Amino acid sequence: MRYPIAIEPGNDSAAWGVVVPDLPGCFSAGDTQEEAIVNAEEAIAAWIEAALDAGQEIPAPSSLQALQAGHPEFAGWVWGLVKIDPDALDSTVERVNISLPKRVLHRLDMLARNDGESRSGLIARMTIERRQRGCVAA
Repeated sequence: MRYPIAIEPGNDSAAWGVVVPDLPGCFSAGDTQEEAIVNAEEAIAAWIEAALDAGQEIPAPSSLQALQAGHPEFAGWVWGLVKIDPDALDSTVERVNISLPKRVLHRLDMLARNDGESRSGLIARMTIERRQRGCVAA
């Protein structure tokens, strides 16, 4: 899947700016065009993850031609496409096998029981909460 991005050219005193028209409020920047594109990839992944965690729908990418024609505010900007890993959008439940020391498993079970959750539910919730606090890289 590829999301179109609009790239505002930078100069000696201003960074390259990036806007993702299909994802409201999703933007990024960088000191070079390449850095701006890499940062846009990270911004898109973070935007999608936050939207999924909030139970929101993820807009499908528009065609590059439709965006170019429908957004005169980006006249003079460079357009590009950023590839997004489809796994970032996949909420399919997957069974995994993990190994933990018994003492850690015991703590995990106690925490889950105290919170009224399963082991899997607790691990998933803790991971999402850490991501929301910015503790986990995209």
